[in-house]
Amino acid sequence: MTYVIAGVSGHTGRVVAETLLEAGHPVRVIVRDESKGQSWRARGAEVAIASFLDVDAMTRALEGAEGAYLLLAPHPGTSEYLSGQRQTVEVFAEALGRTRVPHVVFLSSIGAQLAEGTGPIRALHHAERRLRDVPAVAFTFLRAPYFMTNLASSLGGIGEGVFATFHDADRAVPMTATEDIGRAAAALLLGSPSATSIVELMGIDTTPRDAAKTFGALAKRELAVAVGPTSAMPDVLVGHGMPRDLAGLYAEMTEGFNTGRIGYEGSHATAKSTTPLTTVARALLGVA
Repeated sequence: MTYVIAGVSGHTGRVVAETLLEAGHPVRVIVRDESKGQSWRARGAEVAIASFLDVDAMTRALEGAEGAYLLLAPHPGTSEYLSGQRQTVEVFAEALGRTRVPHVVFLSSIGAQLAEGTGPIRALHHAERRLRDVPAVAFTFLRAPYFMTNLASSLGGIGEGVFATFHDADRAVPMTATEDIGRAAAALLLGSPSATSIVELMGIDTTPRDAAKTFGALAKRELAVAVGPTSAMPDVLVGHGMPRDLAGLYAEMTEGFNTGRIGYEGSHATAKSTTPLTTVARALLGVA
């Protein structure tokens, strides 16, 4: 009854693996190099070395698993984001077709029901539709809302009393802590569904103005919300080292949130986020 977990060097996969290990379940983690697997071995996990773009390595990593948690890497390891994510999805589909893992929890996003106008979420729209075609595998697509940890990008001006954002200051966006995603995924992974389904993780509605108040209270200073136009977002992100194509996709996604285009589809099973923004903000600011 081994569970294979990807993304353990990031936030959500780490929580999934830790939750299952603490409950006494056999876990095999997927990492890209041996050094990242040492701490997991010390905690009793099996370690598989694999790149998401290597179908044979992924097949070996998934062999014999009762279930798996998979996700798309934020940077697919190719020069063009969407094509790189499609390559990853094809590797997953081929490896799962070979191994017939009975159940896969796949991290998706709100807005994945839409084919266009959602930026990087477009890759998840494609993934949900492609993976449904893999025979003998039941998928649970866990559609998560906006990550609270993404608010870290707004904190560069906190010393000057500024909370910088490209989001509409007064439009609420559902947000979740990555810990809630990991715990929800672990719980879903322990189920044994016979058919593919979607679960929407309900977030905590938060505006940038709400977030500025939360961070400001912890930093003990009032923060003014400074909203930049999404048209300027690609150049700003490129200036911080992001590839141009991905920067454009993030601007498209932000505009999708600002217009209300990106949201829940409804009519699906749900899970609930419970971690308040204050908890995440304390971690981001490093305050007790």
